[in-house]
Amino acid sequence: MGGQLWHKSYPRGIPTEISLDNLTHVANLLEQACTRYASRTAMSCMGSSLTYEELNTHASWLAGYLQSIGIRKADRVALMLPNLPQFAVAFLAVQKIGAVCVNTNPLYTPREMQHQFGDSGAVAIIILDLFLDKLEKILLQTQIKNIVSVSIGDYLPVWKRALLSTVLRIKGALPNHSLSTTSFLTALTRGRNKPHQPVTIEPDDLCMLQYTGGTTGISKGAMLTHRNVQANVRQINVILAKHLVEGEECVLTALPLYHIFALTVNLLSMVNIGAESVLVPKPIPIKNTAKLFKKYKVTAMTGVNTLFNALNNCPLFRQLAPKSLKIVVGGGMSVQEVVSRQFEKITGVPIIEGYGLTESSPVTHINPFEGNRPIGSIGLPLPSTEAKIINEKEQELPIGESGELIIRGPQVMKGYWQRELETAQVLKNGWLHTGDVAKIDSNGFFYIVDRKKDMILVSGFNVYPNEVEAVLANHPKVLEAAVVGVADSQSGEAVKAFIVAKDPSLSEQELRSFCEDQLTGYKRPRQYEFRKELPKTNVGKILRRELKNS
Repeated sequence: MGGQLWHKSYPRGIPTEISLDNLTHVANLLEQACTRYASRTAMSCMGSSLTYEELNTHASWLAGYLQSIGIRKADRVALMLPNLPQFAVAFLAVQKIGAVCVNTNPLYTPREMQHQFGDSGAVAIIILDLFLDKLEKILLQTQIKNIVSVSIGDYLPVWKRALLSTVLRIKGALPNHSLSTTSFLTALTRGRNKPHQPVTIEPDDLCMLQYTGGTTGISKGAMLTHRNVQANVRQINVILAKHLVEGEECVLTALPLYHIFALTVNLLSMVNIGAESVLVPKPIPIKNTAKLFKKYKVTAMTGVNTLFNALNNCPLFRQLAPKSLKIVVGGGMSVQEVVSRQFEKITGVPIIEGYGLTESSPVTHINPFEGNRPIGSIGLPLPSTEAKIINEKEQELPIGESGELIIRGPQVMKGYWQRELETAQVLKNGWLHTGDVAKIDSNGFFYIVDRKKDMILVSGFNVYPNEVEAVLANHPKVLEAAVVGVADSQSGEAVKAFIVAKDPSLSEQELRSFCEDQLTGYKRPRQYEFRKELPKTNVGKILRRELKNS
């Protein structure tokens, strides 16, 4: 790759290239860790825990069950689970048989589920029982034939499990449905008696379909191969090697594992070094998350601005002032400087920011954990990663000039699932065109100047106006709708909708209720503004930028 500008800013001991030799598949990476750290705790959650040996054993049992019901290599299996040990078991089980994980946000509405399951062609799903009623509404519009139902208390003692189930039923949290399902624990029992048959998995085989809106707003599956994911894990582990000790760390995982950031950084990279993962199914109320710093000697964590801000403003967290932390990584959205300063004041540890995309498994840049860290920078490209700034003619721009950030490296996806046109638009000669406007300084540090044109970033999650506008436009009383992002102190940005009503009786409450059935919480408009007309170009395209600046 040659000497790049940013290599001179690498901390001492960080190589400019990583070895891509001996890459196998993700299950192998996890299995090796389970062998090395067999007796060490791998997952802790709600008072229960799994050792590395148990994680591997249970995953093998579930893999055996999946094969026994006909799941084969390259079949797509959807996972729709919060942060529970069952997620790690299910993910590893799917990898063991060479199937492809389709990670799904548990908060998705039936409409969103139908698109993702239909587009991916998922034939089986491992899903939390609290969401089975949503699945029932759209099951016939998918190819899903087998359902494994997970309960929150699966790994709790029998009496606690029964108590939890009773409480959930009393609260009405367990939905009524008429689906035929196999419980997670039953699947493990059945698989225990039917050992899974090893399959040949190549590095360039698909590991997962990770759905993203890209720049167009149409939800597409980024095809991440075993090579992509393992390469990114190696890149991350090389950066962390000086700061973390194998077999001794404890990572707090409050970000959702179905999101590529937590999946690669918290689960795979940390399992690879034998860390204990403290899983947080629901970070709010924030006091419950803060308590975990008292119960566990947390040495590493990831988060987004909203999580760090909430902890800063939590009296218990400030009182605990955890001093065991070694590294804290912020991603998904920019961490505000005031939030970062306050967090460092409380813990003594800076929040290190990076950058990545679903399409790159996801990490491409990170700031050094030591030495120079310019304010506002996304950091330096990872080892074996190239990045440059180009103009509209694809010509590289000089230092300090703003243009599109493009990236090339072993972690860059194979393409979008069954979308050749969209793939060709973002992957050119191996370079991933991010759509983000950035610049580079003389020391090789990169800065994001502007994000993808119209994307809205709510608490680290991408919201694409096209999708929200399409939902609003389906309301019978709406004539036109446009959506933009507005500043929000809690979530960084919030969704604001501009509405031209077809029927003057249309109310804001009607629209809120309508969106509740169609959109996940973070995608729903927080603000509404009714207008007589929307600004448009001479060809009739709504000028979102004008609305944003109004």
